[in-house]
Amino acid sequence: MLLGRVIGTVVPAMLVDELSATPLLWVQPLDREGQAEGEPLVCADGTRMAGPGQVIYWVASREAALTLDPSFVPVDDAIVGLVDEVTNYLSMGMDQGT
Repeated sequence: MLLGRVIGTVVPAMLVDELSATPLLWVQPLDREGQAEGEPLVCADGTRMAGPGQVIYWVASREAALTLDPSFVPVDDAIVGLVDEVTNYLSMGMDQGT
């Protein structure tokens, strides 16, 4: 799973029937420090609860298609959860080698 931040919503002109009740959100991928990493992408919101500024975790490819109901809908990326808090133990010097 990957971290991202919702930066907007997407309103498509046309949509397949299986996705008609699923929000599409504009997401900025984040690195382990919470900084923007890469280009923004569109995610189908399987939770139907994410909103602007929310940190989320998402999956890609086949896993994304399986998260929605019905499964195997035509999506590349899907939000699967909301993030309450992120703690990076590596930056605190608490990695496995210490």
